[in-house]
Amino acid sequence: MTDPILSIRNLTVDLPKGGDRPHAVEGLSLEIMPKEIVCIVGESGSGKSITAFTTMGLLPKALVPSSGEITFDGRDLLKLTPAEHSKLRGRRMAMIFQEPMSALNPCYTVGNQIEEMFEQHTSLPAAERRARTIRLLDEVKLPDPERIYSSYPHQLSGGQRQRIVIAMALALDPALLIADEPTTALDLSTQAQILHLLKELREKHSAGIMFVTHDFDVVAEIADRVVVMQHGRIVEQGSAEEVLNRPRHPYTRLLIDAVPRRTRVARDSLEGSAEMLRVAGLEKTYHVKGSMFRPGRTVHACKDVGFAVRRGETLGIVGESGSGKSTLVKCLIRLEDPDAGQVWVEGEDIAAYSRRALHPYRKMIQIVFQDPYGSLNPRRTIGDQLVEGPVNFGGDRAEAMARARELMKIVRLDPDALNRYPNQFSGGQRQRICIARALMVEPKVLIADEAVSALDVSVQKEVLKLLNEIRDRMGLTVLFITHDLRVAAQVCDNLIVMQQGEIVERGSVDQVFGTPSHAYTQKLLAAQPGQDWEVPDVSKLPPATGVMGMGGLA
Repeated sequence: MTDPILSIRNLTVDLPKGGDRPHAVEGLSLEIMPKEIVCIVGESGSGKSITAFTTMGLLPKALVPSSGEITFDGRDLLKLTPAEHSKLRGRRMAMIFQEPMSALNPCYTVGNQIEEMFEQHTSLPAAERRARTIRLLDEVKLPDPERIYSSYPHQLSGGQRQRIVIAMALALDPALLIADEPTTALDLSTQAQILHLLKELREKHSAGIMFVTHDFDVVAEIADRVVVMQHGRIVEQGSAEEVLNRPRHPYTRLLIDAVPRRTRVARDSLEGSAEMLRVAGLEKTYHVKGSMFRPGRTVHACKDVGFAVRRGETLGIVGESGSGKSTLVKCLIRLEDPDAGQVWVEGEDIAAYSRRALHPYRKMIQIVFQDPYGSLNPRRTIGDQLVEGPVNFGGDRAEAMARARELMKIVRLDPDALNRYPNQFSGGQRQRICIARALMVEPKVLIADEAVSALDVSVQKEVLKLLNEIRDRMGLTVLFITHDLRVAAQVCDNLIVMQQGEIVERGSVDQVFGTPSHAYTQKLLAAQPGQDWEVPDVSKLPPATGVMGMGGLA
């Protein structure tokens, strides 16, 4: 019988005293075999990443493994010195981090950063290091490896940067690969390519992969076995087929029940509703200067973009990175000035206004950004940040604070929390605060820019429900930008699909998803992970047992 690559038995990692619970991870046991992908799922705070960082020897000093063992290469990793652990990292075990831009040094070329792996762990000459690096770039299917080798991280797309991080992890052919949410911020096509690449590399290198994620579609696409964690403990584990289709633990059922379905949620007809937003002939072109090494180029970020949205309607905007979604949003809220076109809000063409003339109308369109952590000022209280908008538009601070308390109730947060700081809230709570802040100035149009993509499925479900309720209660028009087609089906009435700055398809959710006419839309739908997995109706399954599933160490 083949021995496991990694064996974790009864691992407990203590949290600093005085917290909500004593352990970040408690009594955890699991195994990873060669050529096996084990997905670890659970909400934020469940212990997924702590498990990965403990294995890699990258725990912050405040967290201490107090018991258990992690056996790798015949040794207990918990008994190694930092220097001994460092020798294993890169050579025998490697990690792919969630955010490739943070994982790469912006001051060094891609080639230099990959070659550093060979410099640290081998005695290869410079020419051989370069040759191996070029081969790695080709192996992870990057175009023009010679050019990529000499490029800096900021010159590459998100998907290309993630491939660079994977190439670095594979440089020395590790036996264990740990991937911590490696596809969360990627569009569908890039995500599909990365997942396919990981499966190919698993076979080619015979590596075992620990894949940390909160996306059950990704789990359905890539996992051999699934481990479900809650509050630092494993509550269920087993084969992907068993856990996804016949979950036994109530918590697993809760997570799967929160996964959006592909079917659209029925809504009352919007026929007869007044037109709230109209965009016509919107154009935006960027001219990128060249250098002695690289020719200049012109990027048409938006080409003759036009659409109309009614009061109370949610319009979804989907497309890959670089399709023009973000540029369109920047032009709508006038963070960028369009080169041509009109943006009418209730009959006012705000695209033609000067900066001074635009100021009173800025409150008509508000936005909720993707990252709830970076959207709030950590040095100011929540109350101060909520009242800032109305005060800037000449409102009374006391009245603004009263409205802030009212909106905190609407987004289901305690109004007394207005005196707290952002670091005292979870990610889902912060996103609710960002929604409340956007509503403070009573906008006509609310833009949600990937507002739920970084959230756990259960929190995501709550935020989507909240957005729908607020839209219906306040008569808001919503522009919902997303790369998750399941989410789009849950909240959107109509969709537009963008490619290279142009709208290539538009229609109702049922039309676009059911009978897509454009090849690009068909490509996006085919790239959705977990195509063969139909989310089970957990209410129709046998009663939950609350007992850990089979297939792992108990």
